[in-house]
Amino acid sequence: MTAMGFYRRLGKTKYTVSALCYGVLTIGPTQRDLPLAEGVSLLRYGLELGVNFFDTAEIYGTYPYIRQALKGVTQEVVVSTKSYATTAEEMKRSVEKARKEMDLPTIPLFLLHEQESEATLRGHRGALDYLLEAKEKGLVGAVGLSTHHIAGVRAGAAHPEIEVIHPLYNYKGWGIRDGTAAEMREAIDLARQMGKGIYLMKTLAGGHLSTEPATALSKAAGLPGVSSVAIGMQSEAEICYNLAVLKGETPSPDLEKSVRTRSRCLHIEFWCEGCGRCVERCPFGALSLSNGKAVVRHDLCLTCGYCSGVCEVMALKII
Repeated sequence: MTAMGFYRRLGKTKYTVSALCYGVLTIGPTQRDLPLAEGVSLLRYGLELGVNFFDTAEIYGTYPYIRQALKGVTQEVVVSTKSYATTAEEMKRSVEKARKEMDLPTIPLFLLHEQESEATLRGHRGALDYLLEAKEKGLVGAVGLSTHHIAGVRAGAAHPEIEVIHPLYNYKGWGIRDGTAAEMREAIDLARQMGKGIYLMKTLAGGHLSTEPATALSKAAGLPGVSSVAIGMQSEAEICYNLAVLKGETPSPDLEKSVRTRSRCLHIEFWCEGCGRCVERCPFGALSLSNGKAVVRHDLCLTCGYCSGVCEVMALKII
């Protein structure tokens, strides 16, 4: 990717976004839980370096960081959020919560969170109808969905009212619930042909591909039709590194060393289903089940990432 290609139109929406989208989940209360000032400082650092695209969700609890980071900012910033709402009433509450807590009269992108298929999309019809109504009123700029499923991408591609699709993709295919990386690429290309705006999640497989970030990022960002990749970043060095890669530049040796040698640990998300696959896969005996959830012994964990390949819900992350 060249520097000229760093800003891209997001499908047929009116928004032009940076190829690097700041995924705000990692700094919030469910992961690193950074103090507000520290998290805001990182978001502002990204803004200063040209990142104009931020991804969050109602469930992440990160609206306060975005509100503070955007205070006094005059440049166009595209914020995307998501809600699990299924009815119009629920989605109305979600939209108003996002507008109030981020102090944004219009939410640029509002997505239905984790749609699995056409059937799931039909089950969220009330919420989608409200988003379309909110768009007409100027409360929402564009409407879309996020998904970990190939069938979800295909459903969004076929749906004329869905403008943006935020699918899970990494070249290993880790976390894709219903097929392979190649099959997801085919679905993403279909969405491109249908004019959908596409930005990716989990391109580093929740941190499990952090030993080869340049390869993973380049393979994802280079897919036809992809406007941006959302990456969770917890340091200025990570922001600089990802920016360099996505601008087609070679990160300096010092920057490379800083990113690759940063201390990391395995984090287990609250949505872990306790299936036990990770426990069986771990070669070091670092994982076990307790009260229906996976737990990790950090003194035994080598953050090798083997567990991620068998977790269907991407609940295991290296942070």
